[in-house]
Amino acid sequence: MKFHTALRPWANRRLEKIDHVDMVVGIPCFNNDSTIEHVIDMISEGIAKYYKDFQALIIISDGGSTDDSREIARDKTVHPFIEKIVTIYRGIPGKGSALRMIFEAASSLKAKVCLLFDSDLRSITPEWVKFLADPVLNHGHDFVAPVYTRYKYDATITNNIAYNLTRALYGKRVRQPIGGDFGLSRSMIKCYFNYGEDIWMTEIAKFGIDIWMTTSAILADVSICQAYLGTKVHDVKDPLENLGPMFRQVVFPLFQLMGDYSDKWRKIEESISIPTYGTPIQKEPEAFEVDLPGMIENFKGGFKNLSVLWEKIINPQSFATIKSLIKKRKAENFLMPTEDWAKIVYDFASAFHQWKRDRGKLVEIMRPLYYARVASFINRTKDMNHNQAEEIIEQQAQTFEQFKPYLLKIWEKE
Repeated sequence: MKFHTALRPWANRRLEKIDHVDMVVGIPCFNNDSTIEHVIDMISEGIAKYYKDFQALIIISDGGSTDDSREIARDKTVHPFIEKIVTIYRGIPGKGSALRMIFEAASSLKAKVCLLFDSDLRSITPEWVKFLADPVLNHGHDFVAPVYTRYKYDATITNNIAYNLTRALYGKRVRQPIGGDFGLSRSMIKCYFNYGEDIWMTEIAKFGIDIWMTTSAILADVSICQAYLGTKVHDVKDPLENLGPMFRQVVFPLFQLMGDYSDKWRKIEESISIPTYGTPIQKEPEAFEVDLPGMIENFKGGFKNLSVLWEKIINPQSFATIKSLIKKRKAENFLMPTEDWAKIVYDFASAFHQWKRDRGKLVEIMRPLYYARVASFINRTKDMNHNQAEEIIEQQAQTFEQFKPYLLKIWEKE
């Protein structure tokens, strides 16, 4: 079923009564009853502290939570001059549909700025509101991406795929292209709606919304920047246990966007930095356990079942590297060279471009290789602090840029 609006009728009537605000702060939510109260509280404090003369709306866009998220959000008091709406969105279940509703509200109310914050944040402070809004309101930017200090094994999809591809393909060094917390101008919201209703019936309506927003902003040639937010602490997501579904929902739209915009990224030869506001906080993020042996076993199981397909997709040199990893007996000796990882990602992206069957299955075929890369990154950085691990991530991104000619060479090859 195609939904022409993500807003429910009663929410629309409420927006009509509000009529106009200067700022909309949207919180996509699903089963976050342990954190939603804190997120709302910090946003309310941030608006009161830095934008007390603004008319503002906090809107919680819920995906049908089965816990107490909506009840907690409704009961949470905010400063008297701030409006608050808590409602279930309409559309395909996923973060994209949740944001669509927030965009509709911001557009309807003609807000000067729209901020987005994830609902599982534990480290958000009132200052985050200012950090994301100020570049839009006072510096004329249309799109503000976050820069966090994160534990080195957090955000593995960002660090090993999304950042590398965004930088190498589109030429802008957006460190957290799927960070989740953004600042948007009124014209940026309008730009997103110009893509039409059909976009909300795709993978974008799920977790692919963040990378779509970032890529669309870069290609729209609007004014983009980054803002330091500090340390990000949210609900812990072990790369093996929790990020399997998200892998598909991020990589699928990443590869799909590559096909949609190949005429643009093929002309870009190098990346450039973008303006970054604020000061990085030099504080080691809180560590959490990751299942290194489990990742390696998942990779080896994938090799047993998928190696025939891998060999058809992956270049011979990198496939030989993969075969050699199967023989590694000790987990600490498991290392995949960055050059091979870059070429493997490009091999799969090119195969996705040519694939005529179920592209979702192709992305699933790649997932054990992602676990192998994360395991390798863990081994390489196990004795490093945050800044040292960040240097490795930057080196990896440079390698992806270095091998972009390889991608150009194989892109149209059957």
